[in-house]
Amino acid sequence: MSDHSEAEPAPYAEVETVLCDEFAGIHSATTVTRCVEAAHYGALEVTGYAHPSLVERIARKHLHVLALVASERG
Repeated sequence: MSDHSEAEPAPYAEVETVLCDEFAGIHSATTVTRCVEAAHYGALEVTGYAHPSLVERIARKHLHVLALVASERG
């Protein structure tokens, strides 16, 4: 048995990467991470399960709304 254990990647790291690329120049990585986390908890609350594709869709909606609000203020 090895004493060395690798840290598991964050469960939604791939989702965050996709959304960071998609919203580059619009939202910071921190904002994307917060939206992914909020989407994760929202999915769990409503459906009891948070599949990465569901989390991605919810987070993308959050990011679109935030971009719309920012453009209306700006």
